[in-house]
Amino acid sequence: MTQFEERRMRLAEAMEAGGDWPDRSPWIRDAVAALPRHLFAPDRLWCWDGFHYQPADRAEDPELWAAEVYAGPSDPAVTQVMGGRASSSISCQAVVVDMLDALMLQEGHRVLELGTGAGWNASLLGWRAGPGRVVSVEVDAGLAAEARRCLAVAGADVDVQVGDGSLGWPVGAPYDRVISTYAVDRVPWEWVAQTRGGGRIVTPWGRLGHVALTVAEGGGSATGWVQGLAMFMPSRGSEAGLGWSEVRGDGPPQDERPVARELLSLRDDAHLLFAVRVVLPDVVVIMNACDGTAVWAHDGVSSWAMLSASDDEGAAIAHQGGPRRLVEELERARGWWVSEGRPELYDFGMTVEPDQQYVWCRDPVAGSRWPV
Repeated sequence: MTQFEERRMRLAEAMEAGGDWPDRSPWIRDAVAALPRHLFAPDRLWCWDGFHYQPADRAEDPELWAAEVYAGPSDPAVTQVMGGRASSSISCQAVVVDMLDALMLQEGHRVLELGTGAGWNASLLGWRAGPGRVVSVEVDAGLAAEARRCLAVAGADVDVQVGDGSLGWPVGAPYDRVISTYAVDRVPWEWVAQTRGGGRIVTPWGRLGHVALTVAEGGGSATGWVQGLAMFMPSRGSEAGLGWSEVRGDGPPQDERPVARELLSLRDDAHLLFAVRVVLPDVVVIMNACDGTAVWAHDGVSSWAMLSASDDEGAAIAHQGGPRRLVEELERARGWWVSEGRPELYDFGMTVEPDQQYVWCRDPVAGSRWPV
């Protein structure tokens, strides 16, 4: 058994143990088995050491390289780093599988993929839809060229084009299915306009979850439910705002006070975390403390907050700075979530229309809604 076969088997078994193989889409497991991830991985990958990305070169350390390709179900293989940030990856297998399941792809469907990256996801789409049925758009010409090469080696007949994914690819429209491999804060109307009535669009939204939209007959709107929670890279060039260290700076906090310990559940409750993302769309929440006791939040401009556990079992300590009082905003967001009966992320959905789009809770017409 080769190192790849053993690692692939372990990853498949971990997916099985976690219930990550969808029952309604058995084809996905067959496609993953037929199209191994390592065929699409460049010779240099990037590992996060807790502070920076470090290279993992196939020639110098093949075991480390293979371990990055076939890590856990929720671990991506970073293939490109720009400005110290990951800018492209072979997405974690569990999320790829979940999004393909949400797409409800059938043989013969005409598919548009936005964000070719390494080409692995495009190959899986082609395996299901059939030869010549998938067009994939990649903004980075170098990545597009390498993806074409890998797809050819894998025997996948996928048309890779260089272009701005936010514009879709009108040449092949209308499509039965549209899928994005990068996160958007607003769903481009071009995607809806290029999808047939009754067609389906699956895209990460807000870098925190993915949504599946069905286009109305006549194409006047698209609506659908949130399908899952995961972190996604944004579209190239859309990385707005500063990072945590830049917003936090080196100065002392302007405010320190105790807060209810329940606010620390942001670390552990995916449903609360998603609700906060909906209610406070410009606030980034990070669970990244070395001791595992803190939650960081910032607005990408000048306001920040840090929550940490205290010795008192009934409280936590909050520090914050900047013109906004993010701690109070987080408390109000959690208060809304509790008052609504703690809705799960699957209780949220999105509607996209030509002149507006919004996220709603539980009911697209009568439920609470927030403009995107």
